[in-house]
Amino acid sequence: MLRTVIACAVMIGAPAALADTLLLDGIDAARSSSDLRPARGISMDRVEAQFGPPTIRQAAVGDPPIERWDYPGFVVYFEYQYVIHAVVTP
Repeated sequence: MLRTVIACAVMIGAPAALADTLLLDGIDAARSSSDLRPARGISMDRVEAQFGPPTIRQAAVGDPPIERWDYPGFVVYFEYQYVIHAVVTP
């Protein structure tokens, strides 16, 4: 009986021992560049005042409306008039 319990425990724990490792190589680069892109929650007017006009301004789509502004090195996403995300581009 004890052997059966031990065998079951080994078989149940085996998949965990073979788990993959997730590597996030770009996470440090994104953190170090956070000063170079707009922070979440600031307005479109403030983004344009700080970074200038975008190279490409894509019209809002969806509900709520999401608008995208492209800058050299990053892209800014707005919901209504406020930044929801800024992404570094290569």
